[in-house]
Amino acid sequence: MGHADKRKAANLATRESEAQSNAAKIRAEASFRREERAKDGARAMMEYQANSRLVREKTARLKALRLAKETADKTAGEG
Repeated sequence: MGHADKRKAANLATRESEAQSNAAKIRAEASFRREERAKDGARAMMEYQANSRLVREKTARLKALRLAKETADKTAGEG
């Protein structure tokens, strides 16, 4: 094997190593993006559930106030 052949083989090995490294980097980035999307989805779900709970609590509080007012108005109308 001549000097030029050795250099070509070394260049080829370097390019293959770089390609493998690049492929590993792409896989790692894709994995990271999937994890971030999963985290974002979990955060969005927690936020949605918290907002839903707040709406239910507010609705229950307003209903209790409305019923109390209706009872007070009815009692005042009788007297």
